Amino acid sequence: MTTLAEAARRRRAEAKAGDVRPGGLRRTPVAYVVLIALALYAGLPVLVLLFNSVKSRLELGQNPLGFPQSFEWSNFSTAWEQGHLGQGLINSAILVTSTILGVWVCAGMAAYALARLDVPLRGGIATYLFLVISLPVQLFLVPLFFLWSQVGLVNTLPGLIIIYIATNTPFATLLLRTFIVGIPRELDEAARIDGANEWQTATRVILPLARPGLLTVGLVVGLATYNELLFAVTFISDPSKLPIATAYLSFSQGHTQQFELLNAAGVIMIVPVIVLFLFMQRRFISGLATGGIKG
Repeated sequence: MTTLAEAARRRRAEAKAGDVRPGGLRRTPVAYVVLIALALYAGLPVLVLLFNSVKSRLELGQNPLGFPQSFEWSNFSTAWEQGHLGQGLINSAILVTSTILGVWVCAGMAAYALARLDVPLRGGIATYLFLVISLPVQLFLVPLFFLWSQVGLVNTLPGLIIIYIATNTPFATLLLRTFIVGIPRELDEAARIDGANEWQTATRVILPLARPGLLTVGLVVGLATYNELLFAVTFISDPSKLPIATAYLSFSQGHTQQFELLNAAGVIMIVPVIVLFLFMQRRFISGLATGGIKG
């Protein structure tokens, strides 16, 4: 006991002195160098994108990596109009919101069943979901396109939403299951004693307690849907229905690329993602950590 107390006092003293963080990580020069290198690795491409978005086409060709000599703010307005970014943002908002809601419903019910109900071949279902996640989505393009053509879902946002829900639900189910497994089963029993049926137990007791997992799934699925390009350009041909991820196609003229407008459109496209992630980063990181611990 004396040895443990002395060790604890020594650790607190070192933490106060600045040598050790409260979590036990030692502040060494190597740690700072690694963190600075990672920050530069992540931040420099974004900084170059910002610089190039306000350069003229001539300056961009002469100075693609340096600080801009003059600021062409008109690139943003031109990119907004030429790329129809306003309509693209609206379409992306519809796709992202609908996909998140659909995945929450499908994955939430499936995760509850795998974690709480006596489902036959439960382990086999989990293995199947892992296999589905590992398959490349390109395998489904041709048969899915013919099927969507027959049922009239090509060139429609609902058709694209159904595809996004189907492709994101397996991963979301496995992630949510890890949260639900960590919830004590005594809560289920208490709810049933109070007269709750299975649906009420799932929707009013268990899933509300798995809110960190739902937020994590929503952010991951939302970002994946916002950035998705392959299904969008395959199943949507009407320019008024294209999401913002396809806006880059508007800046191609024959064999030339309007790189200054591409960079300006890229800045407009990433701003909502950066704002959302900065707002949700703590919940996102804590949700992933919690889900990993409870697996």
